[in-house]
Amino acid sequence: MWVFDRTLLEIAVRTTIIYVVVLVGIRLTGKREVGQLTPFDLVLLLLIANAVQNAMTGPDTSVTGGLVAAVTLLAVNAVVSRLAWRYTRVRKLVEGTPTLLIHSGKILEENLAKEELTRESLQQALREHSVASVEEVKLAVLEVDGSISVLKNDDMPSVARPHHRIRFLQRKT
Repeated sequence: MWVFDRTLLEIAVRTTIIYVVVLVGIRLTGKREVGQLTPFDLVLLLLIANAVQNAMTGPDTSVTGGLVAAVTLLAVNAVVSRLAWRYTRVRKLVEGTPTLLIHSGKILEENLAKEELTRESLQQALREHSVASVEEVKLAVLEVDGSISVLKNDDMPSVARPHHRIRFLQRKT
């Protein structure tokens, strides 16, 4: 049960490699795929988890090997999360950026195509936000988590507010 004859460092390295490969693979599938798991996505996720388990620990089926793999996954995830929180470039690389789908009642077809999002999916999201037609929408954005945010024309202020510059003065000490 508790076997220490395998190189635990090897398990940690293999686990780190698998983490990075799976993270890149999920990132490349697009924001919408992560935001809404279909039954196909769930099956794929379960199969990937099963497939990479042996790649992480090799023939080691000991509790120690499993613990090293689990702790490594948690540690690598914590490092990636910390880096994404601290550095904008890393955050954009790992999480992506929001994509504008509708601007002032006009669907941005090139952005729909870039995100591999159908008009039907967009229409469904609009209905979920109680929007009957695209013309009612000021902005619709595909967020990094895969959800679609919608701002209706009614939600936007009708009077343009002047922008004021606020200067922060430094005190002389």
